[in-house]
Order: sequence, then structure tokens, then C-alpha cells
Amino acid sequence: MQKRRLSFWEIWNMSFGFLGIQMGFALQNANASRILQIFGADIHELSWFWLVAPVTGLIVQPIIGYYSDRTWTSLGRRRPFFLTGAILAAIGLILMPNADWFIAILPSLWVGAGMLFIMDASFNVAMEPFRALVADKLPSDQRTLGFSVQTVLIGIGAVIGSWLPYVLTNWFDISNRAVVGEVPLNLLLSFVIGAAILVGSILVTVITTKEYSPEELEKMDDHVEEPVDENEKSSLLDIFSDFAKMPHTMRQLSWVQFFSWFGLFGMWVFSTPAIAHHIYGLPLSDNSSETYQDAGDWVGVLFGVYNAVSAVFAFFLPAIALKIGRKSTHIVSLFIGALGMLSIYIMPNEYWLLLSMFGIGIGWASILAMPYAILAGSIPAKKMGVYMGIFNFFIVIPQIVNALVGGLMVKYLYDGNPIYALVTSGIAFLIAAILTFRIDDVDEPVKA
Repeated sequence: MQKRRLSFWEIWNMSFGFLGIQMGFALQNANASRILQIFGADIHELSWFWLVAPVTGLIVQPIIGYYSDRTWTSLGRRRPFFLTGAILAAIGLILMPNADWFIAILPSLWVGAGMLFIMDASFNVAMEPFRALVADKLPSDQRTLGFSVQTVLIGIGAVIGSWLPYVLTNWFDISNRAVVGEVPLNLLLSFVIGAAILVGSILVTVITTKEYSPEELEKMDDHVEEPVDENEKSSLLDIFSDFAKMPHTMRQLSWVQFFSWFGLFGMWVFSTPAIAHHIYGLPLSDNSSETYQDAGDWVGVLFGVYNAVSAVFAFFLPAIALKIGRKSTHIVSLFIGALGMLSIYIMPNEYWLLLSMFGIGIGWASILAMPYAILAGSIPAKKMGVYMGIFNFFIVIPQIVNALVGGLMVKYLYDGNPIYALVTSGIAFLIAAILTFRIDDVDEPVKA
């Protein structure tokens, strides 16, 4: 039995919820450090607060993948998970910038960090079932298109989320000023709008997309299958044995993912203080002046630009991959992303940083699509969810490593200057590109 080839719009609706997920994720990435600094965090402490996010992913993703492989409800197999994750993430988005509501119970900084934890746990609940859904629904020759459409929607959502605070201030005259210790109104409204769009976009996918039943998936013949022992009992502890038995291609991809996401995490955590100091010339101690708020809004614009570039470039990824191969596409994209990241150090002003974001956007588009397209053809159909969750280890572990050492490197190795954390991220991208040469793409379509 062959999987039915889906139309472009069916694939679009199937992945539409990713727009809302990434809008919320972009609001978090561009503004969490800024909000935590407003609530009193020092620069070298930022990566420690961000540590909760990857640790959550390390625990949640494989468990969600395991149970989504074994779940069948009236909503299907994957949809219950990303609907639940969306609702919980929306609650976190509303409460994080309003952490001062709870100041009578706990300091705002700790409440804000707790909301960061809730948001990222919820994004993790929603995200990998979406990845597994593409692999569940699409035949092999449509997977690159499927993950590329997800990348387009991720880019659109991230652009909206990243630009929203700037747009509210500069187009609708909503203030980005606030007294010390309070979050500006433009950020508060942005997070509320993000929460609403997150839930709405997930509902589009839930309503328009049907899933193959477990019985139907068993009859599909385009996936790698593994021998089944009828006497073997399934348990959550199987995650550890599955990890030990992961396919060779997945092991190779793990190192590429490690250095890619080590670099991305450094960019997300340190961009606002790095650009405020290195480009705007502010002292490292400044986290509340009008110029600092302007710098924070501009970082949102920059993040929107790299996501916009990724959304456009994702349209071309399937054709490029068919022409030169998925592995070569990823190598070239990562090299371009590395050049974009490293160029931040030499740019003369904030507007030149738009060029840096162009290169980063190309790398980001490929990171979101190519590893998954390569991976999906090498793992068993019945364990698609759990292996997608395990694959997330190689996204969150590098973030945990960066969270543990990044702040210390900035404080002790870089003399407090966070711009060198971005240079380190660019070097990590270069290493990821070099390691991609080693990958065996076992399910690559015939090149044109």
C-alpha cells in the first residue's frame, strides 16, 4: 500500500500550526533575554536561565514521541499532542511578560524564568509530533517538500513574531518605554497576540488534516521496518534501547545538529546585549535606557529578517536538493550561515546587520528542513515519533552545553563582551558544515 501523494495545499494545511508555534518561539527567542534583564538578570546569568528550555526538551521530546507513536484517539495520533502543547504555550506567552503580577509570591525574575520553562516545555510537546506527522503522511519523494513547507511556515510565523513589537511601536504608536523593572506595553501586547495566533493556527491543522490509522500505517511499504518480537513487551524504557540502536545516518547527523544548535543558542541568548554594546555603543550595564529598548526592538527586526529569508529560501530547497543532493545543499547552506554569523563582528552599524541576517537565514532554512528529510528515510515507521523525539537530544544537548558554559565564557574568557559569543556561534556553524560531508543519505531521491 502506497501513501497518497498530497497536494501543495493539503501539505500547507497539515503544517499550518507550525506558523503559530514559531511565532511564539520567535517572541521567546528575540525577547526572553530582554525581559529577564528587565526583571534583574545579569548578562552572564542569561544562559543559565535559558537552561530550562533545552533541559525540558531533553526530557519531554522522546516521551511525547514514544506516546504519540502509541496513541490513537478521535483526534488521531499526533494532533492531541500539538493541540495540548499549543494551549499550554499560549498560557506561558501571556504570563511571562506579566511576571510582576506574582511579585507577592516570588520575585518577578523567577516567575519569568518559570514561564520560560512552561513555554518551552509546551513548544516541545507540540513540535516533534508535527515533524512525525510529515513523515507519517508523505511518501519519500514528497518529504523534502513537506519539511520545506514547514520551514516556510516557520519563517512566516517567526517574521510576524520577531517584528511585532517593532511594528506595534512604529506603525501603531504603542509605547516601548517603561519604568525600570517593568515590561513595555508593546512587548506585553505582542505576547498576547502571539498566544491567540498560536492556538488559532493549530486549530487549522487539527480541523483540516486526517491521519492514517495504525492499521493503515502498517501496510505502508515506503518506510524502513525492523523485526518485531511478538513476545516483547513495550515500555517507556524502550527509549533507552532505541537510543542505543539508532541508525547509522542518525548518528552522523547528531554531530552536525550538535554544532548547528550550539551556534543558534548562542545567537538567541546573546544577540540583544551583544548588539546593544557592540553596535549601539551602550555600556554592558545598560538594560533599561531608551536606546537599549530601541536596540532590543531592532534585534527583533533582525530576527524577523533571517526568518523571512529562510521562508523564501525554503521554497527553493526541494529543487536545489534534487539537483545537487540533500547533503550538499546542507553543506553550502551552513557555510553561508557561518559567514553571516561571523560578519556581525565587522558590521559598521545596525543596518548592515541586515546583510548578516541574510546569510543566517539561509543556514536556518536548511537546519529546519534538510536533517529531517535525510533522517526520515533511515528510521522505522513504527518508531517515527520516538526517533524524532530522540533526534531532539542533538538539538537540546548542545543548548544545555552552551547554557552551562556560554555565560562563563562571556564573563571570564571574553571579558564580559557578548559579541564574542556570536563569533563562537559562527565557528560552530563552520564545524557543522564540515561534519556534514560524513553523512550517508540512504534514502536520497535520484538527482536531476
